Amino acid sequence: MLAWCSALALAFCVAATAAQNGAEADLVTSLPGLSETPTFQHYSGYLQAGSGKYFHYWFVESQNNPSTDPFILWLNGGPGCSSLEGMLSENGPFHLHDDATVYLNPYSWNLVANVLYLESPAGVGFSYSTTGNYSTSDPQVAEDNYNALLDFFNKFPSFASNNFYIFAESYGGVYGPSLAQYIISNSANINLKGVGVGNGMTNYVYQALYVIQDIGLNIYNLYGQCYGGAPMNGRYAADVANLFRDSGFTFQPQIEAAIPGVPMCINGTAMYEWLNNPEVRSALHIPTSVQSWELCSHTVGTLYQRTYTDMTSFYQSLLQKNLQLLVYNGDVDMACNFLGAKWFVDSLNLQALTQYGPWYFEDQIAGYVQQYKNLTLLTVKGAGHMVPEYKPGPALQLLKNYLANSY
Repeated sequence: MLAWCSALALAFCVAATAAQNGAEADLVTSLPGLSETPTFQHYSGYLQAGSGKYFHYWFVESQNNPSTDPFILWLNGGPGCSSLEGMLSENGPFHLHDDATVYLNPYSWNLVANVLYLESPAGVGFSYSTTGNYSTSDPQVAEDNYNALLDFFNKFPSFASNNFYIFAESYGGVYGPSLAQYIISNSANINLKGVGVGNGMTNYVYQALYVIQDIGLNIYNLYGQCYGGAPMNGRYAADVANLFRDSGFTFQPQIEAAIPGVPMCINGTAMYEWLNNPEVRSALHIPTSVQSWELCSHTVGTLYQRTYTDMTSFYQSLLQKNLQLLVYNGDVDMACNFLGAKWFVDSLNLQALTQYGPWYFEDQIAGYVQQYKNLTLLTVKGAGHMVPEYKPGPALQLLKNYLANSY
C-alpha cells in the first residue's frame, strides 16, 4: 500500500512538474518595442484544441492578486477575427502607438483580473491546423474552445479554482454562450460564474437585417472615420439575402452590390506591422512555419458554417443555472446595435429588478443600465463596436461593476 501511495505521489509530482514546465516555456520575458517593465507575468504559446488543432493564446496575470482574482477568457468574433485585437487595441495591458511601439494601457482589464486571450478557431491569427482543414461551425468551435481551456488549466493548474468568466465580443455573442453551455453540459471542473457579451450577435433578425441600409457608413462607429479596406460582397451580402428570405420578406437585396466587410473601417496597420515582426513572433514563441498574422482570416470567415442564428435557448439555459449574464453595447455601433440587444433581452420575458437608468464613470453618465434576475443590460455612451477601444475607462468600470454586481 505504501509503495502504491509513493508511486501515486511520484506520478502526481511528475504531472505537476510537466504542467509547470509547460507554463514556464511559454513565459514572455521581453517584448520588442516596449520600454517599460511590466509588473506582472504573461505567457504566450499554444493550446491543443482538438486533433491537429493548436490555438495560440496570450495570458496576462492580474496586476492585483493573481491567485484570488477572477479569471477571464476573452474572445473576439468575426467569425475569423483575432482576439489579439482585444489585447492590443481594447482591454489588454499592451497597446500600440501608430509607429508600432508598445505602451502600457492604464485601463487594462488585468488591473483586476487574470485574462486569457485565445485566437479561435484554427486559422485565426497565429492558430493553425496540421491537417490544413479550416472549415468549422458554431458547435465545433464551442468544443474546440472547451478543449483549449482544459489544456490551459493543465498548464496552469493553480488558476483552475479561480472564479471563471467568459467575455466575448461581436460574433463572440455566439462563441461565449455556446462555450458556457458546453462547459455546463460536460460537467467540467471549471468554476464558471458568468458570461459577458459586448456588442454581440444574439439574434440575426433583430440585428443583421438592418446592416444593409448602412452602406457607406462606418458601421462600427457611426461618429468615426472609416479607414478604408476592400469592399466585400460574397459571403456577407449572401448572409443578408438569406436573412431576408428566412424572415419572410419578398424583397431581396442586390447581393452583387459591395457592402462593408471585415475588417472594413478598422485601422489595424500597427498590429499587422508589430505582430509580423520576426522578433515579436520569437518573443511570443510563434514557430516560423506558422502563417503571417491577420486581423481577420478570409479563409476561416468564408468556410465558417453559422449554425446558431438565435441565442435565446442558450441564454435561457444559462439563466436557469444562475450564471451572471451581462449584455453590453456601445450606443453608436450599427454592426451589432444596442436596440437589437434590447429587443433580444425583451424577448426573454425576464422580470426587471430596476428601472432603465444611468450608470456613471468618474461622476459622469457613462451609459444606461437595467438589471434583471441574473442578467444586466447596459449601454456605453459614445462607444462603437469595440467598447474598450472607444471608451476604455468606462469599459474597465463596467467590468468592475459586473464583478461586484453593483451598478
